[in-house]
Amino acid sequence: MNRLKDFIEWKVFGVCTYLGEKWGVATSTIRMYFIYLTFLTMGSPILFYLFFAFWMNIKQYIWSARRNPIRYL
Repeated sequence: MNRLKDFIEWKVFGVCTYLGEKWGVATSTIRMYFIYLTFLTMGSPILFYLFFAFWMNIKQYIWSARRNPIRYL
C-alpha cells in the first residue's frame, strides 16, 4: 500500500503539493479535503484539478521558453 501511495504522490500532477507549499498547509490535508469534496459534489473538483494541472504544465513550458537564449535560431 505504501508503494501505491508513493507512486501517486510522486507521479501524479503535483497540484496538491504545489498548493500545500504555496499556502503553507500539509499536502495530506489538502488531498483529504479534495477527496471529500469530490465525493460530496459528485466529481466537479476533478475538473478544477485537471485544469490546474494543465496550467502548471503550460506555465513550465512558457518559463523555459523565456529563459532559452537560443530559441530563435
